[in-house]
Amino acid sequence: MRYFTRFEMILWLVSVIAIITSFAIFGGDGVLDMIASILGVSALILCAKGNFIGQILIIIFSILYGYISYTFSYYGEMITYVCMTLPMAVIALISWLRNPYNGKKTEVKIYKVDGKEIAVMSVFAVIVTFVFYFILSTFNTANIIPSTFSVTTSFVAVYLTYKRSPYFAVAYSLNDLVLIVLWILAGIKDVRYFNMVVCFIMFFINDIYGFISWKRMEKMQEGDGLDM
Repeated sequence: MRYFTRFEMILWLVSVIAIITSFAIFGGDGVLDMIASILGVSALILCAKGNFIGQILIIIFSILYGYISYTFSYYGEMITYVCMTLPMAVIALISWLRNPYNGKKTEVKIYKVDGKEIAVMSVFAVIVTFVFYFILSTFNTANIIPSTFSVTTSFVAVYLTYKRSPYFAVAYSLNDLVLIVLWILAGIKDVRYFNMVVCFIMFFINDIYGFISWKRMEKMQEGDGLDM
C-alpha cells in the first residue's frame, strides 16, 4: 500500500464507488460493463505511476470495451480499441519494459518527443482520421463525426504512450471528453449506457492526474541528471 500515495488511493476508491453506484442506478447489460470500467480506472492509476502493469490492464480493457461498443453499433470505438489501442498497448508494454527508470520496472523512463516526431505523428493522425472516416461510414457507424474524432485522439494517445511522453495523458483526456459525448448520445436512447458516461468522467479525472504525475516524475528524473 505504500506504493500509492493517499491521494491516489482515494482517487481510485472514489472512481470505483462512482462506477459501482452508476451500475446500481442505471443497470446495464451485465457485470461486464462494470468490470471493464473498474479495470480501466485501475489501469489509469498504475499508468499514472509509469507502471507497466497498467498497460496489461489496458489490453484487457480494450477487448471488453470493444465488445461493449459493438452492442451499440459504435463500430469506430470497437475497431479503434481492438485493432489500434490493443496492439499499440502491447507495443507500449514492450517499450515500457525495455526502458525502466534507473532499473526499476515499476517506473518507466520518460522520453521527450521532439519536433520531427510530432510532425510524423501529425501526418499519420491525419491519414488515420481520413481512412477511418470512410471505414466507419461503410459500417453505418452511429454518431460518425465524434466517433471519427475519437479515432484521431486515440491514435495520438497511443502513439505518445509508446513514446513514453507525459502528453499521452493529455491526448487521452481529450479522447475521454469525446467519449463522454458519444455515450451521452447513446444514453439518451438507452439509459443503461449512462454507465459508460460515468466511466469516462472518472477516466478524464484520472488522466488529468496522470499528466500531473508524469510531469512530476519527469522533473524528478531530470533532477537526477539522467539522459531522457
